[in-house]
Amino acid sequence: MAQGVHLAASVGLGFPMGYVLAVLSLRLADAVRAPSPARALAFIFGGAGCAAWAACVGGGANALLGALLGWQLLLLACLDAEHFWLPRMLTVPLIGSGLAAAAVAGPERLAECALGAAAGFLALRLLGLAYRRLRGHEGLGGGDAYLLAGGGAWVGWIALPSALVWAAASGLAYVGLRALAGRPVAANQHIPFGVFLSLGVWLAWLYGPIGRG
Repeated sequence: MAQGVHLAASVGLGFPMGYVLAVLSLRLADAVRAPSPARALAFIFGGAGCAAWAACVGGGANALLGALLGWQLLLLACLDAEHFWLPRMLTVPLIGSGLAAAAVAGPERLAECALGAAAGFLALRLLGLAYRRLRGHEGLGGGDAYLLAGGGAWVGWIALPSALVWAAASGLAYVGLRALAGRPVAANQHIPFGVFLSLGVWLAWLYGPIGRG
């Protein structure tokens, strides 16, 4: 009964939040037009879907927290897919909301998530610097490190490697499917890795470290 209430409440919030995300995805990219019906519906059902998924996996406060995380990741993934852009005005609040949620859970969880945020940022920041030194050009966007820092703030350092595994697996699947469709990814072609990072963080939040239990 309680889980049904949480599910209904989360999905009920997800529908209007999805429309808000559709509008933001355009306004942040300096488009003043209203979202098309197809775009609005995609975001509305995406927002409700994130909320429903979170509610089915974890009830109570975790359902609403999961929905909040899903909505943030959905907007970031859309902006990266369409514009190769992960704005700091969204990634920094992702870090803050994750640490705030951890603080409510207690000091031990807060320490775990603060370490996750630091580890996530440093991992991709150092990888990007190493790639640039070896290849002479950028290999990762600057926003990816902040996005993974936000992911670490939500899932903690223990689940952070799982988020990266999910992200890498989904990214490789994307490249493989494009190759099968006769549209292989060129060596110099940009890939919106933030989309796959968002998916990895989402799955790590919902299901925890791979192999747990």
